[in-house]
Amino acid sequence: MLDKLKGMISGTDADYLDIRYEVKKTTTVSIAGSELKKAGSNSTDGFVVRALKDGGFSSVIVTREDDVQEAVKLAVEGASAMAGGGKTVSLADVDTVVDSVDPELDGDPALVPLEDKITLLKSYNDLMLKQPDIANTNMSYSEVDREKFFASSEGTAIRERVCTVSIGGEVVARRGDSTQNIRAAVGGANGMAALKNREDVFLKRAQLAKELLDAAPVKGGTYDVVINPSLTGVFIHEAFGHFSEADIIEDNPPLREKMSLGAKIGNDVVTIIADTLIPNQVGFYKYDDEGVPVKTIPLMENGVLTGRLHSRRTAAEFNEPVTGHCVAQDYGYEPIVRMGTIYLEKGKLSLDELLKQLDDGLYLCDGKGGQTSGENFTFGAQYGYIVKGGKIQEMVRDINIMGNLFSTMKNIEAMDDTLKLSERGGCGKGQMNIKSGYGGPSVLIRSMVVGGI
Repeated sequence: MLDKLKGMISGTDADYLDIRYEVKKTTTVSIAGSELKKAGSNSTDGFVVRALKDGGFSSVIVTREDDVQEAVKLAVEGASAMAGGGKTVSLADVDTVVDSVDPELDGDPALVPLEDKITLLKSYNDLMLKQPDIANTNMSYSEVDREKFFASSEGTAIRERVCTVSIGGEVVARRGDSTQNIRAAVGGANGMAALKNREDVFLKRAQLAKELLDAAPVKGGTYDVVINPSLTGVFIHEAFGHFSEADIIEDNPPLREKMSLGAKIGNDVVTIIADTLIPNQVGFYKYDDEGVPVKTIPLMENGVLTGRLHSRRTAAEFNEPVTGHCVAQDYGYEPIVRMGTIYLEKGKLSLDELLKQLDDGLYLCDGKGGQTSGENFTFGAQYGYIVKGGKIQEMVRDINIMGNLFSTMKNIEAMDDTLKLSERGGCGKGQMNIKSGYGGPSVLIRSMVVGGI
């Protein structure tokens, strides 16, 4: 296939041309309560052609091989038409790469019958339904298997397969008129082994849903808080991580100035890493969709901005190194700058020591949606606990945290010594990216605004 792709883009007068072909296979099983709602697999494929000519840049997407030559012609014509009509595009230089990559899978999902996947999902679903006060569930099995072929006029030729699996959803507890829910998810990029023997996870989530029935709503106010790794990951990804994606800030001069490399925006204890090369993690890949090897990037070290995530285009725009973070949802999209795995580096305290340093406040757990608006953020927590004298007390619910990214970064005081990464990813920046993972340790933050009653 790579030789065929090279032939498809040869003989044009473009300054640069690339083509990405991929086969995407998906399997989905969904259950609501005890009822199987959906089970099936689908396979699709398509091509994305991109052309650069005289500073103009254009892309064309087709699903039939017979249409590729016309797509190449249209992409070059489109790039030529764009030249001089807007921002002049250039691409940062990269090394030529020829490679073929297969994931290291412990139990290749492609070799597992659909019936076995249904059975596994039902076993966890039924386990939760059997627990006291559990009234309903909405659970699904998801498998996305992409085999990507990339060739460029510069000589790069790469084949890479990436495969992600997960089981997750919602468990609902009910007693009288009171209803509460908790999310549950397991998964990764290392095959079916990530999904097997995980009964403890689903039992714990069912128990938490039950306990929420007896929890009181949190009282709104300003608190010192400890947030757990799940909530840390959501905060780092949503509030900070997107501002490290160069295309988000390139046309926003005030934000671009605030996010200048070398700027001190966090406390000395804050170090944030983008590391998509961590084996088995949901965000793992070796090459991005521009054929660039992904690099591990320290985004912040001791509170100082030290790196940024780039495509070839934005790296040239910022005159900064290419990082290999230009990713597409699938063949239906051209790639844009995206996070893979991003996390806050752990500290040296145990969780007990972190709570002791907190003294009085709240211990908040697990992200539950939210939004950002410029520098400001609002995130939900699935549950939490009142902390008095460093000791966890009664459970609370209906929790939202809110604040400003830059002031919150300076209010981070300490972290515990356990780094935990999400097992299921997802980011909807214009297109879905299930390879976007995040996490961190538990984190002590002073003066956090908490919404409640």
